[in-house]
Amino acid sequence: MHPILSQFRRLALYLLAWAPLAGLLVYLLAVPGGLSRSWSLALVVPLCLIYAFVCLSAWYSCRGTPLETSSLFRLALTHLSAAVLMSLLWLAMARALAAVLSSFDSFQGIDQHIGRQYPLLFGSGVLLYLLAVALHYVLLSSEASREAEQREMQARVLARESELRALKAQVNPHFLFNSLHSISALTSIDAARAREMCILLADFLRATLGLGEKSSIPLSEELSLARSFLAVEKVRFGARLNLEERVEPEALEFLVPPLLLQPLVENAVSHGISNLTEGGWIRLSIGGDGRGDLTIVLENSFDREMPSRRGTGMGLKNVRRRLDMRYGDRANFDVRTEGDCFRVTMNLPAEKAAAGPAEKDDAER
Repeated sequence: MHPILSQFRRLALYLLAWAPLAGLLVYLLAVPGGLSRSWSLALVVPLCLIYAFVCLSAWYSCRGTPLETSSLFRLALTHLSAAVLMSLLWLAMARALAAVLSSFDSFQGIDQHIGRQYPLLFGSGVLLYLLAVALHYVLLSSEASREAEQREMQARVLARESELRALKAQVNPHFLFNSLHSISALTSIDAARAREMCILLADFLRATLGLGEKSSIPLSEELSLARSFLAVEKVRFGARLNLEERVEPEALEFLVPPLLLQPLVENAVSHGISNLTEGGWIRLSIGGDGRGDLTIVLENSFDREMPSRRGTGMGLKNVRRRLDMRYGDRANFDVRTEGDCFRVTMNLPAEKAAAGPAEKDDAER
């Protein structure tokens, strides 16, 4: 709904803002224009009141031509064309109103006098409409800023939920029980590997703590967390789990939401590798997409004949929601299967951490 019409207070302030504009137009028509003040008031007040509502239509043209994505030519063509059309409508209303007023004895001849003021009225109509355009762009900017704050707040909440989900996944039978069972089995066969798995499990649990407090972490840190998770699973699955990585080094400094990869690799292990008796593979590719964005592709082999287990896809839905809350339409999350390959593709805006004072000094040197 229109932001001004949706709130009575905003509408009242908007109409009040037209009062000095109407007063200025009365002065211009009365002093330089030669109309009497009573004629000017009778003509300008209803004209400005009607035109104030007409100018509210600028909201829709402003939404259709966003400042951030529209060229200067498109902006000028759209709004100047609309301003000319609205000003012509303004002149038609002035002529009609003057014709009505001229039927009264005290306003006889006003229709003839107003004809000499058409240039002034036309210019005023264009200017007033362009002022309305500027006002609506301010409202759009305010609305976008408010929505961005809401998305950021929701992203923080979802990040905390993701951390809790990750910790819960570590203590439920799907992960922690299997890990402890594997450690128990290894203690009588290979004490060194059992000790290694205990250390890896502890490192992974420690690394996940506190991530909910952060809105972004370097991709290198997120990748390290995913590797820690897979290292624990590697001890459990052994040769059945094969990991392939193709990571562009320059991509490691980009910022990503915390716990972005871990739910994806957990899904690949739980619903892919664990169902393959002869083992399978997980392939992770990270790099640029040629347009300045970050592309992350995670693929894993899976058994197409195996029915989906309960809970399948919850981690994927969580990641999709978090990306939507943080980036909106700037991010893309795609899930698809091709034969025995399950693929998740993410395209994210490439964000880097701001350079600190020391880094800036080094750059200047």
